[in-house]
This record gives sequence, C-alpha cells and structure tokens, in this order.
Amino acid sequence: MSEPAQARLELDDIQRGVLSARPTPYAATYILFRIDDRRQGRELMRRASAVVTSAADTVSPLGETWVSIALTYHGLKALGVAQQSLDTFAWEFRQGMAARAHALGDTGQSNPEHWEAPLGTSDVHVVLVALAPDNARLQAAVDRARPAYDALSGVTAIWQQNCHALPTETEPFGYRDGISHPAIAGSGIPGSNTLEEPLKAGEFVLGYPDELGGLQRLQPEVLGRNGSYAAFRKLHQRVGAFRRYLRNNATDPQDEELLAAKIMGRWRSGAPLALSPACDDPGLDTDPYRNSFLYQQDDPAGLITPGGSHIRRANPRDAAVAGVPRLHRMIRRGTVYGPPLPDGVLEDDGVDRGLMFAFIGAHLGRQFEFVQSEWMNDGVFFGSGDAKDPVTGSHDGSGDYTIPRRPVRRRLHALPRFVVTRGGEYCFMPGLTALRWLGDLTD
Repeated sequence: MSEPAQARLELDDIQRGVLSARPTPYAATYILFRIDDRRQGRELMRRASAVVTSAADTVSPLGETWVSIALTYHGLKALGVAQQSLDTFAWEFRQGMAARAHALGDTGQSNPEHWEAPLGTSDVHVVLVALAPDNARLQAAVDRARPAYDALSGVTAIWQQNCHALPTETEPFGYRDGISHPAIAGSGIPGSNTLEEPLKAGEFVLGYPDELGGLQRLQPEVLGRNGSYAAFRKLHQRVGAFRRYLRNNATDPQDEELLAAKIMGRWRSGAPLALSPACDDPGLDTDPYRNSFLYQQDDPAGLITPGGSHIRRANPRDAAVAGVPRLHRMIRRGTVYGPPLPDGVLEDDGVDRGLMFAFIGAHLGRQFEFVQSEWMNDGVFFGSGDAKDPVTGSHDGSGDYTIPRRPVRRRLHALPRFVVTRGGEYCFMPGLTALRWLGDLTD
C-alpha cells in the first residue's frame, strides 16, 4: 500500500548520505576542515550546497556515488551562527564526543588523550565524506567537490582518512558488513528486515514526527529541517588478538568458526545464526529475506543467537529487554581502512586497520549514546549484569561472555579489548536549504 503524499520526506532537500545504504563494493574518503575565515567558510557552504548529493538523486552519472557535508558545533560557531540558535541543538552535540567519552566507553587506551590529532578538538569544523563503488568514481566525486574548497585560503584541510572494501568484502575481523538498515516511513527506501514496521521519519530526520510523536526542531527552523545528527568514529581493530582469542578458546577449526558466530550473531558470510544455526550458509547472501528474522518469537532464551552477541545487542528486534528497541533504532554505516592482516596471522603487526563507523539519527542521546552505554557496554538490559559486547565492548581483560547452551552453558573468560577508539566527532548534516542559509549568513 502506498504512503500518503503528505507523509513523504522532502528527499530533494535531504543529503543522500543520510538515507542511502553504501554500495558494495565501495571506496570512500573522509576529509576534515578547519575554518579560519568566517566569510570563506560561508562561501564553502554555498559551494557545498551545489556539490552535495540529495536523497532524490538516485540516477547520478557516477552511479552509487555521493558527497556529504557535516559540521561540528565548533564549525557552526566558526560560521557565525547566533548563540541562541546554537543553544537549540542537542546538548550532546554541543558538548562534543570527546567530552562524552566516559559515557561511550572510551576509557583506557580509547581515552581522548590518546586520540589521533586533530580528532576530538575544537579545530575540526567541517567533515566532507565521499563514497563511490570504486576508486575511479570516488576520485571523480572528490574532483567534483574540490572547487568548493580548493581556492579558499581561509578553509584548511587538516585530516583525511581513505577507506576501501577489502577483497573479501568483509570488515577486518572477517565478517560481512553493511547488511542491516531500517525502513524509514516516507523515504520510499525499503528496509532490510521485512518483519520490521517502518520507523517514523523523525527518528532520523529533523522536522518530522518521531516514534513518540515528538518533533525535533532548531531555531530558526530552516537550519534544522531535513537535517540529521551524525557520529563519526575511527575504530582501530586488533585483528590478531581477536583471531588468537578464538583459537585459544576453541577445540578445533570448526568450533572456532562456531565461536566466532556466537560472538557476532552471524557467520562470516553474514548469514545470521537465526536462519542458519548449525553452519555457515553463504548462499543466504543473495536471499532478499536474509535479514528477516525475530528473536523473542523464535529464540527467547538465546540458544541460537546469544542475547549478548554483537548484532542482538545492537538491534534486539522484538526481544524482551529493558527499554523499547524502536526508540533506540539507528542507521549505522561502516567503511574499512587499512590493509587486511594476512590470513592465519595471530599477532598484530602494528599497522593501523579498522573501521570508520558512522551513526545517523535525530537523537544522539537516546539512539547512539544509549546503545553505546546501555546495550554495548552493559548487560543489565537483557539480564546479564555488567557484561559488555564481546566484540566492541570496553574490556579490560576481566570480563566474561556467556553462550546459552543445553545442558551446560559455555562461558568465555578474560575478554581483552579488540576495538580501540582512535577518535571521533559529533556532527550535524544540514539539509541543502540549510547549507544555503549558512552560506548567506552575514555579520
């Protein structure tokens, strides 16, 4: 049944990077800028509004290619946005990710004092992201965007991270990624789980009603409408340590793969345990229903997909947990950086590799931060005390992970930290009209 016209999103004003899942395979780049001259920063916004791809543009001559622009709180200040307007943004955004580190589990080696400069500092003002199916089209997208900033001496590129799909099309730990994304009412873009009711647009885009009937707005309204909050994180992955932990806790290679699946909730191919409990099934990769499954209905005790596994924590679906899963649903994106660790190597080689993670939504607090603090770094929500996510949790070597099993459960001990945060930023992705509004600001 088609949705009523009035419910549809203003796709031509929303950045495509908000709603579109990334292509597979892909190439991507993140470029950070500092604004040293307010007027030139505004000129960057004017130019960017002509370069950024809208969600309505699905027939680009470059194919599944787009450019997105986001600003930090310090970036909006550098443009001269009035303080009374800045005060209407989410308080988490105004504080910044580095100031929120403890709530996010960024402690120990993930503490901001160890972050890669200039991430987490007031120097980061603008984030440009370009994404394409291959390096040739990525370069074409960057070349198209370059005139927007190249000749502006008051705008300085201060950091860049290039990303690419691995030959295996997996993330560095060896799992296929980018499988799950929610359906958003009014977008016309189907979700990956046919059993999930589309979520209200206001969960992801400002200016529309959310699941609670609330409406997130900024002042003036033009600044916020059709915009979204984003969290970008550079996550270093200790692939050798992960492989070694699996090897040391498994009885044989077959058990090693089962253990890996029980930790993630999916097999390496992306096939979910929920649909293939006994062994991997790479054939599911082409099945349009490969992500259509529930937990409470089919596996309430977690005997198939453990309650503490990574994907069940990130999206409990219909499971009985503390909290309402639909209120914490979010868009997640991931792009790989660095070379793969050669097969069979169990020691990390000192090379930086991992994932550039992106969250997109309308509620930094009850979406991204809630999931990080309550679901990833705690286990109370599903009755497992202070147990953390076995893959991404902020472990210190003392944590356990329980795999439900009959007649006797299986427990893993002394989980080390497999993922280290190297930096991140809270950003706002304005609508295209808002980008033009920012460009037209005057002192």
